[in-house]
Amino acid sequence: MCGIAGLASTTGADPEAVRALCARLTHRGPDGEGFHTDGQIALGMRRLAVIDPAGGAQPVHNEDRTVTAVCNGELYGYRALRARLRARGHHFATGSDSECLVHLYEEYGEELVHHLHGMYAFALWDSRTRRLLLARDRVGKKPLHYRRTPDGTLAFASELKALRALPGAARTLDHTALDHYLAHGHVPAPLTLTEDVRKLPPGSLLTWQAGQIHVRRYWTPDFTPRPAPGPGEAAARARALLTEATRLRLVADRPVGAFLSGGLDSSAVVAAMARLSDRPVRTFAVGFEDPAHDERAHARAVARHFGTDHHELVLTGADAAHLADLAHRFDEPFADSSALPALHLARLAAGQVTVALTGDGGDELFGGYRRYALMARYGALPVPAALRPLTGALGTGLVARSTTGTRRRAAGRLLETLAVPRDRRYAHLMACFTPAQRRWLRTGADEPATDPDAPLLHTLAASRATDPVNRLLEADTLHYLPGDLLVKLDTTTMAASLEARSPFLDHHLLEWAAGLPAPLKVRGTATKHLLKEAVRPWLPAHIVDRPKKGFSVPLARWLRTALRDLTRDLLTDHTARSRGLFRPEAVRTLLTEHAAGQDHAARIWALVQFELWARHALDQPPAPAAPLAPAPPQRV
Repeated sequence: MCGIAGLASTTGADPEAVRALCARLTHRGPDGEGFHTDGQIALGMRRLAVIDPAGGAQPVHNEDRTVTAVCNGELYGYRALRARLRARGHHFATGSDSECLVHLYEEYGEELVHHLHGMYAFALWDSRTRRLLLARDRVGKKPLHYRRTPDGTLAFASELKALRALPGAARTLDHTALDHYLAHGHVPAPLTLTEDVRKLPPGSLLTWQAGQIHVRRYWTPDFTPRPAPGPGEAAARARALLTEATRLRLVADRPVGAFLSGGLDSSAVVAAMARLSDRPVRTFAVGFEDPAHDERAHARAVARHFGTDHHELVLTGADAAHLADLAHRFDEPFADSSALPALHLARLAAGQVTVALTGDGGDELFGGYRRYALMARYGALPVPAALRPLTGALGTGLVARSTTGTRRRAAGRLLETLAVPRDRRYAHLMACFTPAQRRWLRTGADEPATDPDAPLLHTLAASRATDPVNRLLEADTLHYLPGDLLVKLDTTTMAASLEARSPFLDHHLLEWAAGLPAPLKVRGTATKHLLKEAVRPWLPAHIVDRPKKGFSVPLARWLRTALRDLTRDLLTDHTARSRGLFRPEAVRTLLTEHAAGQDHAARIWALVQFELWARHALDQPPAPAAPLAPAPPQRV
């Protein structure tokens, strides 16, 4: 695990510039650095040593040093892969997983990605053809950003904030990306909020040669229906695939632990770890003083069941007040408020382990969100165009008079969703700001040049899945998962120099689950049916059968109490108003209505994160993020 960076230029790459890029990635790799220069190319990396700490330094080379690579991530099953490559005559100089890349390239060229099993973003230089290859893993667990100048120079780095420090880097806002951010709460690939930088999309390859670049997608999940296995067979297969994915992710030369929320997914991963380990698993949980959002009791129950070495911490509104530090950890504004506990959880775990396994991906593979059941039941319900305004107004009224988590609020959200055309209902359900709300918020009444919902709508329309639930799972796998959940996971863990691994996102497990019939995943209002049956032999019934509760934050209450004055000052002061992006009266209305009892927490938080990002990304010279100090452990 590490951070990578580099430059490619037909007139020669500046190695000192690459050293400067890597200096801004130290938190991703505190254990060392490495560089390679070859005329047109300069590669660099910062290393978090997990595999072969003593001898696995990068860059790595093939036998005659004509192929060189740097890699951020882990290649699972690398020992078997090394054995196969040795059998074909390749010689290894280290005991690392990353060295497999250069030998695979010798065998398969850029098709080497189809032989990789893991999470990765890598850069590989072929000095014979003078070609640079950049690649990102299938699902998008590891990030990679790039900037191309008019003269064909290519700069890349694991984090956008590193590229922002390059001479000549634009400090101009991309307004199309801003529309996407307001719609989704994050900026999806390939966009960034900086006009001259782009993200390499998940499952994609970029080649640079003689100043020209080409990007292509090499993998997408296939949700084509396949013959249904029997329920018992399917459960056994899911259990076996999860066990194998967990086994591969336990391979490390540094301490390994797990995030444990007490929900089904993280509990299943801890159960698999306990079955595979000969010592107590180290587990870490975060909770809140507000009992409505605190799940530590469930995490403790799982920890006791498996005899884990369990640690936890409690967050308060005072912890949330450190907003600037949270925003500075992210390359772009990020509106998912669960990033706050995720950052503190990573800090807690980093004091004890170097690697943490997580339950991320279980919902997207096996249908864990209640919205899947909601859309399956009501998503195609016809509502005459003439009745849509009334339906939407009724729903908005219910939402305004309800608190989060109540049935009345859920009914209101459903009515709001039914008030839009059927093909846009899921996009509406997932929206941070709806199109109408964006028009109300933004200065100027012009429609954006592009529709932020278009990629999601295209995925839903083009899906090979024949069931609405599987179409939604495909959409979330391609959009919500890499754009939100995996950005949060990578950013918060890397801020603490912690490597996160997600067994549910093993591509063999994902590809198998994609083709399963939807009724194995969602049955009526019951979500994650197959996964529950698969792990029932492992977990107590009260953990398997309890209703899903997301990793939620008492944000609405905090924005009325501990964060009220801070957020109001931030969003209404001269600096915020002078940007001219949002109508001051619209911002004040959101703040006033929320203080009076309506729930605008998600939208206010999105504006807060944007303003904090703008103040350090647009208004100030770029500065590296300080390493996140580990939290003192609290053993339970």
